[in-house]
Amino acid sequence: MEAVCSSQLQDLPTDPLLHILSYLHCRDLVSCSYVCRRLNELSKHNPLWKRLCNQHWLLTEPDSALSWYELFVQTYSDLGRYVDVYSTLKKNWDQLKQFLHQRCPRIISSLKGGALEEDLDAVETQIGLKLPDDYRCSCRIHNGQKLVIPGLMGSMSLSNHYRSEVLLDVETAAGGFQTRPGMKTCLPLTFCFHTGLSQYMHLGEEGEEGRERGELFYPCPNQRASDPSAIDMFITGSSFLSWFTSYVQNVVSGDFPIIRDQIFRYVHDKSCVATTDDITVSVSTSFLPELSSVHPPHYFFTYRISISMSSSAPSDFSCQLDSRFWKITTSDGKVEEVQGPGVVGEFPVMTPGKVHEYASCTTFSTSSEEMEGHYTFHRLKNKEDVFQVSIPRFHMECPPFRRSTSQV
Repeated sequence: MEAVCSSQLQDLPTDPLLHILSYLHCRDLVSCSYVCRRLNELSKHNPLWKRLCNQHWLLTEPDSALSWYELFVQTYSDLGRYVDVYSTLKKNWDQLKQFLHQRCPRIISSLKGGALEEDLDAVETQIGLKLPDDYRCSCRIHNGQKLVIPGLMGSMSLSNHYRSEVLLDVETAAGGFQTRPGMKTCLPLTFCFHTGLSQYMHLGEEGEEGRERGELFYPCPNQRASDPSAIDMFITGSSFLSWFTSYVQNVVSGDFPIIRDQIFRYVHDKSCVATTDDITVSVSTSFLPELSSVHPPHYFFTYRISISMSSSAPSDFSCQLDSRFWKITTSDGKVEEVQGPGVVGEFPVMTPGKVHEYASCTTFSTSSEEMEGHYTFHRLKNKEDVFQVSIPRFHMECPPFRRSTSQV
C-alpha cells in the first residue's frame, strides 16, 4: 500500500499549479502565460505541451531540435485555425487509409495530397464565400481524389444501374459551384460520372433557400412545381465533419461491404439476421436518391440478401430454393403480400459452407417501409422434404428531406 501511494505521489507534478494547468485548453494555457512571471514559467512546462501536441496534432515523437512547446507552436502556425477539428479529421483519414490499403488499393492510389492554405484562400476568392473550417482542414490532409473509378465515397450496382461517387478536390468543386436559383451558393463535394449525381454543401446564409449553413444534401427537383428552380433535398449531414466521420466509421467497422475492390453503401442492421436450422439469412439496405423524389413521393431502395448454410451442416441437408414470400408494411399501415418463384430469376442450391448473395429493389410512396418473409426450400436428397427459412424483418427509411421554399 505504501509503495502504491509513493508511486502515485511521484507521478504528481511538483507544483500543484501544473496539475491545474494540465486541464486547460491550449488557448487558455497561452493566456495564463501573460498573467504573471510564475505562470509564464509554468505554462512552458514541457509535459503540458507534449499532451497537447498529442491531443490536437496527434504527434507522439519529439523533435530533437524543438521542445514540445516549440513543436506545438510551429504546428499551430500552420494549422492553428483547425485546432478544434484537426485531430478528429486526421484520425478519420488515417483509419480510412489503413483500411483502404488492405481492402481497396485502387482507391488508396487515387487520393490526392493535401492542399495549401493559399489554394483554399484562392478558392474562397473565386466563389466569393468562406469555406467551413472542417472542410478546409480535410482538404489540407487530402484534397479529394483523382477523377477515377471506383469513388472513395461509395458505389452501388443494381441490374443496369451503377453509381460510384468520387470525393472532389476543392478546385474541381469550385468549378461546379452553383449560383442558379434553387441551388444558390452550393458547392459539390462528390460526383458520379454515370448518373451525374452530386452531394452538395450549402455555403450561403442560414436559411437561404431553406438550407442551413454547412448542411450537406442530395438535390431533388420538385416534379410537381411550376417553377423549375424548386429543388427539394435529401439531407445527408449537418456538417462536413459529422458527414465524413459517420461515413468513415461505416467503412472501417465493416458495416459497408467491400465488393470487387469497391465500397458499397449498404447499411447492415445487426439485428437483421435470422437462422432457421442450418441456414442463416441477413439483410442490408441502401437508399438511391438519384432514383427517388420528394414530390411526387417516390422512394427507391435496394436491398442485399445473404443466404448461407453452416459448414457443419450434414451433406444430406443440401437443398435448393424454390420460392419467396414477402409481407410488406408501409408507414401508413398498408400491408401487401408478394410471392413468386426463385430470387431474381435464380434458384440457388445451398450446400454446407456455401454463401449465396443477391440484390433486389423496391419502391414505395411513404417515407418508410418494413419487409419480412420466408423462402421455401426442398432437400436435394428428397424433393418431398419441403421447408421454410425465415427472412428477418428489415426497415427502410429515406433520409431526412426538406421541401423547396420556391412556389409550386
